[in-house]
Amino acid sequence: MRVLVVGGAGFIGSHLVDTLMMEGYRVRVLDNLSAGSLENLGRWLGDVNVEFVRGDLREASVASQAVKDVDVVFHLAANPEVRIGSQKPEEIYENNVTATYNLLEAVRRHGVERLVFTSSSTVYGEARKIPTPEDYSPLEPISVYGASKLACEALISGYAHTFKIKSLILRLANIVGERSNHGVIYDFIHKLRRNPKILEILGDGTQRKSYLHVSDCVEATLHLYEEFEEEEKLYDVYNVGSEDWVTVREIADMVVETLGLENVEYKFTGGVEGGRGWPGDVKTMLLDIEKAKGKGWKPKLNSRQAVEKAIQELIHSLNL
Repeated sequence: MRVLVVGGAGFIGSHLVDTLMMEGYRVRVLDNLSAGSLENLGRWLGDVNVEFVRGDLREASVASQAVKDVDVVFHLAANPEVRIGSQKPEEIYENNVTATYNLLEAVRRHGVERLVFTSSSTVYGEARKIPTPEDYSPLEPISVYGASKLACEALISGYAHTFKIKSLILRLANIVGERSNHGVIYDFIHKLRRNPKILEILGDGTQRKSYLHVSDCVEATLHLYEEFEEEEKLYDVYNVGSEDWVTVREIADMVVETLGLENVEYKFTGGVEGGRGWPGDVKTMLLDIEKAKGKGWKPKLNSRQAVEKAIQELIHSLNL
């Protein structure tokens, strides 16, 4: 089977490529390398079963070339920085919505029958039901990033039902681990490298969210895809996360402890709107994963374990 992984040189995408290659797939990777890196694919470059294409989905011709002769598309390409939405919303729109439209058009024209899309817990906004199930409504994202992911979901649903493209949506919690180049853990480590005495923490530190290690995320992606393949449904949605949560302050404590630092002063920015880190920052997030568990998947690591492992991996990669 030939698989296209869009965003396959990025954080999650490259881990997905690793697993697909180890399971014997032929893999084409499309990435513009704006957030990804060829180093993430280093072990496979030169392998006859991997083809790397550097290109940008915002160009329809690139999407059209990329989907030729593939059996399934894993769409992981997006601008991953939620915060940038309040500063440059056009970048979020173009990299997420326009890119997804171009990919769907290419999929339709070339007759690709299966698509997997990594969406986000941010589509729920400030959910009033915690843990939040897939059928929660109304979906009211509070960030441009979350809105763009919801727009992508709607486009995919429309194409799935109109053109019979079997499509699976995975709403991810915060994914952490090796090769990540953004997010709270990455930020804390780099801030403490610059100044090991003071750590700036966006918001008030009480933001409480679910975290999932990238290894669990990839396992869920492939397990749920394989289960979905056996079903007659054209379209389905699953939450993918852990069943507990940790606060931003707790993550700061874990990073400081793992780095072996003492007497670090925390400086909270206070944030906006009741302690958020930035406009659009969801303060509390925990996904209901009972639907995924019903299909035989559950995470091996809880949120705290995932964060601890990610901290160790990122510190090791920086040779600290």
